[in-house]
Amino acid sequence: MEEIKELLETKQYTRLRQKLIELYDADIAQVLEEIPEEDMIKVFRILPKDKAADVFAYLEVEHQQMIITSLSERDAANIVNNMMADDAADLFEEMPANVVRRILASASADTRRDINHLLRYPDSSAGSIMTVEFVDLKENLTVAQALERVRKVGRDSETINNLYVLDKSRTLLGILTLRGLLLADPDKTVGEIMETNVVSVNTLMDQEDVAKQFKKYDFTAMPVVDNENRLVGIITVDDIVDIMEEETTEDIEKMAAIVPSDKPYMKTSVFETWKKRIPWLLLLMVSATFTGSIMKNFEEALGAIPALSFFIPMLMDTGGNAGGQASVTVIRGLSLEEIAFKDFFKVCWKEIRVAFLCGVTLAACNFLKLLFFDKVGVTIAFVVCITLIVAIFVAKLVGCSLPMVAKRLGFDPAVMASPFITTIVDALSLIVYFAVATNILGI
Repeated sequence: MEEIKELLETKQYTRLRQKLIELYDADIAQVLEEIPEEDMIKVFRILPKDKAADVFAYLEVEHQQMIITSLSERDAANIVNNMMADDAADLFEEMPANVVRRILASASADTRRDINHLLRYPDSSAGSIMTVEFVDLKENLTVAQALERVRKVGRDSETINNLYVLDKSRTLLGILTLRGLLLADPDKTVGEIMETNVVSVNTLMDQEDVAKQFKKYDFTAMPVVDNENRLVGIITVDDIVDIMEEETTEDIEKMAAIVPSDKPYMKTSVFETWKKRIPWLLLLMVSATFTGSIMKNFEEALGAIPALSFFIPMLMDTGGNAGGQASVTVIRGLSLEEIAFKDFFKVCWKEIRVAFLCGVTLAACNFLKLLFFDKVGVTIAFVVCITLIVAIFVAKLVGCSLPMVAKRLGFDPAVMASPFITTIVDALSLIVYFAVATNILGI
């Protein structure tokens, strides 16, 4: 990095160009991200055209927009023409419409067709993330002819590891690997060596479900077909890695009671962050008023034995944590399809047993603490520990059941995570606490 900065400062552009060419595309993009914007454009212009298009795909969206708008229409169109269609479509989705029209007007007809083809699919669908650059073959080609076609069109394809066999109407007939093609008898036909049991995804399948298919079959690329089983594109594993990160981030944000954002934390303004967080905070604040109402109804009990109020935070926090553990575990299981609604009673029965063991263990430890460290009476210690067991039991049951019910009703189970469940468990813990106290202590 220091060497590149020095070459840039001393205006040794020929040496700088040679130095950059030796680097991986992702590393060049990282270099561009770490230098001032005026230097970024300068360095980008000295890259070879093909290299520049490859590097461009690795840049952050705002830097892509800044560079593309600073180039002439001809240079911008050249970048777009050399980009993979799915990367170009992602870029155009984020750019102003007038800029998109200006660039597309200068782009090649094939590029315009491919980008427009991708842009018409719904967001987060398989069609919106696929690429249309792939190698297709006819089943009557010999192995030697197929290899010649790979050499001819493979340079502009996203990947040549997987080759797709189509008929005249572009119906997907089979698939074969480049390795299989290279090792086959040159006189055999593609139809004789292809694999006909092809796993594919529909253009309208949700991207999260596509990621699950990749995980299930351990693929590096997967064909995308329309409703007539015609091949329209492929999805490669590098796109799936981005999807998995995006979906995981969205689930984490929902579990933390934050409206999901598509921007990195450091790129999100204070106002945008406020808008994402305040809805849930308002809802949780209003729902938390129920705990205040419960305490107000048992004001006489607290007045008669003030010591009862000392243990309310411990009971509420422990119950909330217990519910959070159960909910996060079940939500993750639902996300990975390890758990389904048909397992509802199995999950509840398991959490009931876990709750019993956790509750008894915590109650025993807490009982000793109350007697020897807090110096409270045996009766109050008994009340607190009985409440603790019941609170953990209720928390585990609520924590495991609500996400499964939400999934069954068509909601995202991540919404039923810790903050929401904690509020419910807090209210239930207080009700149990005061019910046990009034009955045992007679207040």
